[in-house]
Amino acid sequence: MKREEAKRYIEEHDIKFILAQFVDIHGVAKTKSVPSEYLDSILDDGVGFAGFALWGYGMGPEGPDLMQRGDLGTLTKIDWMPGYANITCDGYVNDKPYDFDTRVVLKNMMEKFKKETGMTFYSGLEPEFFLIQKDSQNGKIAPVIDDDKLDKPCYDYNGMEQISGFLSELVTNVKAAGLDVYQIDHEDGNGQYEINFKYDNGLRSADKYILFKMAASAIARKHGAICSFMPKPFSDKTGNSLHIHLSVGNDKVKNAFQDDNDNNGLGLSKIAYQFLGGIIKHARAITAIACPSVNSYKRLGILDVDSGSTWAPAFVGYGDNNRTAFVRVPYGRLEFRAGDSSSNPYLSTAAIIAAGMDGIANDLDPGQPNNVNFYTLSAEERDERGITMLPATLADALDHLAADEVITNALGKNVIGEFLKTKRQEWSQYHKHVSDWELDRYLEFY
Repeated sequence: MKREEAKRYIEEHDIKFILAQFVDIHGVAKTKSVPSEYLDSILDDGVGFAGFALWGYGMGPEGPDLMQRGDLGTLTKIDWMPGYANITCDGYVNDKPYDFDTRVVLKNMMEKFKKETGMTFYSGLEPEFFLIQKDSQNGKIAPVIDDDKLDKPCYDYNGMEQISGFLSELVTNVKAAGLDVYQIDHEDGNGQYEINFKYDNGLRSADKYILFKMAASAIARKHGAICSFMPKPFSDKTGNSLHIHLSVGNDKVKNAFQDDNDNNGLGLSKIAYQFLGGIIKHARAITAIACPSVNSYKRLGILDVDSGSTWAPAFVGYGDNNRTAFVRVPYGRLEFRAGDSSSNPYLSTAAIIAAGMDGIANDLDPGQPNNVNFYTLSAEERDERGITMLPATLADALDHLAADEVITNALGKNVIGEFLKTKRQEWSQYHKHVSDWELDRYLEFY
């Protein structure tokens, strides 16, 4: 979209305000509302912010302005806020792209990947969320539908029918904003749903995920509910994943990850195996970024949940159509299964690309596929197959990220330094907190 086309678009859709939108290091949407007649200022100088007021921008109160400049290709009306449009921005400081801004980090990784391989990186993100009601008296949470209580509620018609109004409004709104929704379902947890939209280049997929979260949260409030992307809001239910489907291609080859002559029968090419080898090698560092909260590690692993499976990996390995694996291989592409819905999609995608580039550059071998239930393997069987454990806590994962020079250098020491500082602070605050579980168990135990 050219600038004059954008102005006609604004006039035709009666847009009064434009949200200059970006994210902090957590991936949480931040905005300023700008009257639409000032579109040029969003695109040229950018919209000014105090970087010290934001998580992860590496500034003190004495620092320069953080200017967020709009990416004109992302301008879209947002019908859940009548009269408004949204434009996704990149951070600039002193007229240069700012290396603490996670969208800038991903843009740089995408450009580097294309320069070194001649291909574009594509991703398809699958957001999961809980639709929750909160008791105003005691603060307890529950699924918004009172009778959504099946032990195995996945694909349940009752759970879909009763919130069809919310789902219809959400899908209508995000489709109008450019998300090509092709599938909606009730997921494996009570009150849990998934809405899938078509894959795109890695940057646009991340943009669309943030826009989706903005819409889902706003529309849920209109329906008297909370839309939660928290990884594990219920201890006895499946958590919120953010599965990421990965492929690469160019004008000559639509999907360079696919090779029908693969001896393993997975339909993967040499470059796909190399990319996968990088993901396996750097799995623990990537997990710190893709599972970025204390709560994330209550989703991962072999846990007792009502439905019988967490659908989340506990071990580093890959397999065919294996949903217990760190990476699943739906013929001819890769599905990264460790990440959760709380993650910053720009940073997670950048980390995956960095790992894959290391795999391609060094011809890394991911080992043999394992098409078995990883959860049922003994420690001895895992050792024989070369299968290792994922980090058990945020603190453990952060240590792996800090020690991984490939990921740190690729994404930038500045942004990784801010991420580590912010998340270690989060871990420290959690570690000092005395929970109800501890009081119930220990107060009179001794």
